[in-house]
Amino acid sequence: MIDPGALHDLMGRWWWNYDEGRFDVLAGAITDDIHFTCRTDTGQTDWEEFVRADVRGAGDFLHWQAQHRLDSPYPLRHNGTNVHIVDQRGSEATFSSYILVTQVVQGSPSTIPGGIVNGTVRLVDGELRLCQMEVVLDTIESGLFKDLRALQR
Repeated sequence: MIDPGALHDLMGRWWWNYDEGRFDVLAGAITDDIHFTCRTDTGQTDWEEFVRADVRGAGDFLHWQAQHRLDSPYPLRHNGTNVHIVDQRGSEATFSSYILVTQVVQGSPSTIPGGIVNGTVRLVDGELRLCQMEVVLDTIESGLFKDLRALQR
């Protein structure tokens, strides 16, 4: 069984080390067969190519993560919130969470699109590791939930 506290700790360490560019730490937090996707919810932003990813394998994943982070502003802070287990399957568990992202613009804090993170973690030699992560960034204009939900059907 996956311990929810261990999952929360892994995701907190993940985002902190990603923001600080500690790619060697990230390498120790993933499986060799990791699958990572990233996109916006609309696919209609000016920066789609910058965030779009569909990579498999530790090498390609770490390369994408490093290049993406190096081409992003600093300080940039990803805050994983509401991290929770959705389903347990022996040594694996699926999870969901939100990310909130901040940066500093003209001396003031500023938020940039956060979104939803869905993923899978696996115990490997007693260590919890990411083996799948999907990031979907929020870009749709907020409106009444009942109206937006009708559009999604």
